[in-house]
Amino acid sequence: MSEWIDVAPVDAFEEGTVQLLEVGRTEVAVFNIAGEFLAIEDVCTHDGGTLAEGDVEGYEIECPRHGARFDLRTGKVTAPPAYEDVAPFATRIHAGMVQVRDERPDRATG
Repeated sequence: MSEWIDVAPVDAFEEGTVQLLEVGRTEVAVFNIAGEFLAIEDVCTHDGGTLAEGDVEGYEIECPRHGARFDLRTGKVTAPPAYEDVAPFATRIHAGMVQVRDERPDRATG
């Protein structure tokens, strides 16, 4: 399993915002949705565009390019034109920091 990576202090990560960071070679978007921290790979599986710039409604994000929608909790597609899910990332709060970890089996480091 990969290491936990700091995103930001909880008290500096405002509700309704997103922060981007690189986990290995993967761009990850971390969202604060009503105090719940959720993270997904920042790439639309329809055309490779960024998702972090999309509109968030509840727990869904809409790709700003073609309107595909994804569930931020699971990475599952909720509306086409995308048909392939995006990778979700584990999140936690540790010592006042929001952290993420890549738990995909093909990315685990031990």
